[in-house]
Amino acid sequence: MIAKSKCCLKELIKGWQQKGRSPGKETTTKMASVRFMVTPTKIDDIPGLSDTSPDLSSRSSSRVRFSSRESVPETSRSEPMSEMSGATTSLATIAVDPASDRTSNPRDVTEDDGHKKARNAYLNNSNFEEGDEYFDKNLALFEEEMDTRPKVSSLLNRMANYTNLTQGAKEHEEAENITEGKKKPTKSPQMGTFMGVYLPCLQNIFGVILFLRLTWVVGTAGVLQAFAIVLICCCCTMLTAISMSAIATNGVVPAGGSYFMISRALGPEFGGAVGLCFYLGTTFAAAMYILGAIEIFLIYIFPRAAIFRSDDALKESAAMLNNMRVYGTAFLVLMVLVVFVGVRYVNKFASLFLACVIVSILAIYAGAIKSSFAPPNFPVCMLGNRTLSSRQIDTCSKTKEVNNMTVPSKLWGFFCNSSHFNASCDDYFCHNNVTSIQGIPGLASGIIIENLWSNYLPKGELIEKPSAKSSDFLGNLNNEFYVHVDITTSFTLLVGIFFPSVTGIMAGSNRSGDLKDAQKSIPIGTILAILTTSFVYLSNVVLFGACIEGVVLQDKFGDAVKGNLVVGTLSWPSPWVIVIGSFFSTCGAGLQSLTGAPRLLQAIAKDNIIPFLRVFGHSKANGEPTWALLLTAVIAELGILIASLDLVAPILSMFFLMCYLFVNLACALQTLLRTPNWRPRFRYYHWALSFMGMSICVALMFISSWYYAIVAMVIAGMIYKYIEYQGAEKEWGDGIRGLSLSAARFALLRLEEGPPHTKNWRPQLLVMLKLDEDLHVKHPRLLTFASQLKAGKGLTIVGSVLVGNFLENYGEALAAEQTIKHLMEAEKVKGFCQLVVAAKLREGISHLIQSCGLGGMKHNTVVMGWPNGWRQSEDARAWKTFIGTVRVTTAAHLALLVAKNVSFFPSNVEPFAEGNIDVWWIVHDGGMLMLLPFLLKQHKVWRKCAIRIFTVAQLEDNSIQMKKDLATFLYHLRIEAEVEVVEMHDSDISAYTYERTLMMEQRSQMLRHMRLSKTERDREAQLVKDRNSMLRLTSIGSDEDEETETYQEKVHMTWTKDKYMASRGHKPKTLEGFQDLLNMRPDQSNVRRMHTAVKLNEVIVNKSHEAKLVLLNMPGPPRNPEGDENYMEFLEVLTEGLERVLLVRGGGSEVITIYS
Repeated sequence: MIAKSKCCLKELIKGWQQKGRSPGKETTTKMASVRFMVTPTKIDDIPGLSDTSPDLSSRSSSRVRFSSRESVPETSRSEPMSEMSGATTSLATIAVDPASDRTSNPRDVTEDDGHKKARNAYLNNSNFEEGDEYFDKNLALFEEEMDTRPKVSSLLNRMANYTNLTQGAKEHEEAENITEGKKKPTKSPQMGTFMGVYLPCLQNIFGVILFLRLTWVVGTAGVLQAFAIVLICCCCTMLTAISMSAIATNGVVPAGGSYFMISRALGPEFGGAVGLCFYLGTTFAAAMYILGAIEIFLIYIFPRAAIFRSDDALKESAAMLNNMRVYGTAFLVLMVLVVFVGVRYVNKFASLFLACVIVSILAIYAGAIKSSFAPPNFPVCMLGNRTLSSRQIDTCSKTKEVNNMTVPSKLWGFFCNSSHFNASCDDYFCHNNVTSIQGIPGLASGIIIENLWSNYLPKGELIEKPSAKSSDFLGNLNNEFYVHVDITTSFTLLVGIFFPSVTGIMAGSNRSGDLKDAQKSIPIGTILAILTTSFVYLSNVVLFGACIEGVVLQDKFGDAVKGNLVVGTLSWPSPWVIVIGSFFSTCGAGLQSLTGAPRLLQAIAKDNIIPFLRVFGHSKANGEPTWALLLTAVIAELGILIASLDLVAPILSMFFLMCYLFVNLACALQTLLRTPNWRPRFRYYHWALSFMGMSICVALMFISSWYYAIVAMVIAGMIYKYIEYQGAEKEWGDGIRGLSLSAARFALLRLEEGPPHTKNWRPQLLVMLKLDEDLHVKHPRLLTFASQLKAGKGLTIVGSVLVGNFLENYGEALAAEQTIKHLMEAEKVKGFCQLVVAAKLREGISHLIQSCGLGGMKHNTVVMGWPNGWRQSEDARAWKTFIGTVRVTTAAHLALLVAKNVSFFPSNVEPFAEGNIDVWWIVHDGGMLMLLPFLLKQHKVWRKCAIRIFTVAQLEDNSIQMKKDLATFLYHLRIEAEVEVVEMHDSDISAYTYERTLMMEQRSQMLRHMRLSKTERDREAQLVKDRNSMLRLTSIGSDEDEETETYQEKVHMTWTKDKYMASRGHKPKTLEGFQDLLNMRPDQSNVRRMHTAVKLNEVIVNKSHEAKLVLLNMPGPPRNPEGDENYMEFLEVLTEGLERVLLVRGGGSEVITIYS
């Protein structure tokens, strides 16, 4: 049996090859009756295949199963045998080409010199090569989707070859499309935690504040409060680092650093605003570092280099500020040129600058240890308890010995009017002694007890030692030889000045593209760096308080210790270690800021979320952001013109605190929302920690400078709003969108708890738009009217129906949806678009009305246009669809607004200067007629129109009392309107009404006969069709019969000659039907309805022919569908002669109330 099966298989394959056609065509019918099974135990059992099919040789046991149905419908004979041709995994589908001895697939064979050569079965086979595993036949089931759904191996291969680019989306797509020959070899990142994160964070955190201001902070705030300031700032950065670590380990962070994390976590608006704040902070940090370097240079290294000098002590500070501006500008230009020429030099010298910082810090610890047993000699001259500047003092005493003679010292001349003993001297100088104290008492001196408490002083106050003796005489307090306080100090000021010394924690995340394992290195390196720097800062606070005299700590510029840097006096082996080290480290930090800030601005500009920044996204051929560097230099120059380190530091504190605030917010939001993509590898985070960090950031902002905090928030808010309204739309899957979804879900669930109260009722619109053949909106003014009615409030859903098959018309549906959305944007309609593809228009409309909205946010009012020209159209589907919509709306208990002559409705730029909105209140259906004109008047188009309300009184009604009651009702409704009661007396039915009714019924009957005749002609044409066409036409005809319902008989599946002659026999009856039209009499119920329509129309036209808009109760459709056409005629008669009409039909519930 197996041998026979093999022979049959080979004969079958040879037959296919000789005939030169695939088995999916003419052989399909034959193969349909074949059913056999081949079960070889080894592949070698089949001759000729053992050496030619390596794919098959790996399968020791295979089962081949050809199966088909016993009978195939005739209509499918021409179709390819998809089931068989798709079975690429079976042995039976492998054909052997005897000429080429190659395995070929009978599914895809092409002629080449009379032989059939194999081609792969996949769609995207342009790059197919033999032996390529991508075209493994095991995945034939998924072959048609391989272009959009690649194999897992391909995906993993691309992930393995991942390169860190700036944003990771567009750039990676472009990189993948580059051919292999053009791809540049990329170096895999090799930096570890220590070199890639820890050391860069140390370099960025340690800075100018540590060397220039920390001693002053300790002396002013005292050890306890200074410790608290440092601890709060370090806690802020530690909590931010924990949040940042969670975000940084939640997926691959491309080289974009903090901006990338914030923007992708909080969205483009927050990302752009905070990104710019971070950029401004980094730029002002460059200015602060430059000012620090200039201060070290002019005060401690080379004071004689000062250009501006002044002998007046009051003007000396102003001269120093001018020196800072001049030298700062020169330093800035020099640094910008260095960055412009080559950033690689900056990166090469980074390790040198870091070494300077580390050596300086070690020198401080060495000096503190040495001071415990051998304190350095830095005497401080005191007059009473007041500190004297020792810059110009040669001897710390009132007199000195010269040639065994006591003569007045130089100090005597400073406080007396002459250098003689009989000179007139300052009172305080006369009554107090000049003493010398040790500036660095040492670690074992116990000076920390005096330095525990704060000494906040206003500007100009003298620095005094509280424990020293002093007389009560004041003397001249403005003497230039005293050491004065140069700035009014407070706890909040010190917080703002110190905080920049703990910034720089983002350095590791900014280098994520260079890290071997960023998700492991960033958390460990950043947190270790913060722990290290926090220990250094906190220990230095204690060491400074324990080793240095309090008056020296309060002396910001070292005047009491002969102009030495205060922290340098403690260092070992020399103060110059700190001076030189701090100078170079400060210059390096400035260069790093000038290098990083332009790249951050370039990343923001390349994201294209802020249009006016696009120019700064351009760069040189080597990628250097030239324009961004120029802007950074300009902004940094603004900081340098401030010329005061103490004034610049709080500014950049605000921007960094703003950035850290949103990093914590991003982590807290993602944690609380529990988004599926939130799976950080760093586990030691919690939303409470993030909220604590966020709270500390806000507190520090307002503690350090409340007005700077407000300015920073206003700047961020303006950028946020600018991006929201003008910026490019981006979708980054951010947390703010997740927050919106959670809030929307919560609100929808709350709305679902019960029906809305009458006081909260407002029209939630479903606007039904009709599209033409080109998918353009036929009546755009309907949308304009909806925008005027809503005035941007509540829910608006714009719906439309596309007739067809969803699978075939999906592209058209998307195009139509975009057209509607553009129109909504042009008309400033804030809402949603819902487009349905349905086989029948009426079914689509019904689906829209039933399914639009979600939960409590569902529409309660349907807005649609009147079917103009329904009388002239031979197709009854238009008005039948309209009436069907009215019935569906009524069944759903929804309100209905029908705008007639909608093309005459005003646009949003055509406000009425005067006019009336007339309301004809004939029956009460919930108060819609009262509420709609009030809502319209909220819009500028209808604001100047007056409301007039008309009601109809019958003979038995008291019209005067009705008017009073209506006026009282409107008063309680708080609606201003003019009231009028129109009396309609009983009158005989006029001949016009009778004639109008007769014409209506004759026309309806005539159209019915005409449609019947057309149907019979169609039946005659179908007799010449073949059977298959007959089947298709029958199904289509049955659909139209169901849609139009113009006749009751159905088209039969088959036709015979007898039935055809029987149908021909109906023709004389049709002719007789036309003759009966002349003798028919109108139905009395129709006459009464026509009478009402005619009389009401006369009254309405008489009173409201000049009204800008007429609102009118819309009568309901008849219960019997046979009267639908007459219903349309009644509505037409009711609204004749009116320019703009809005037919209103309530939903059955009260929508307005007099109660509060």
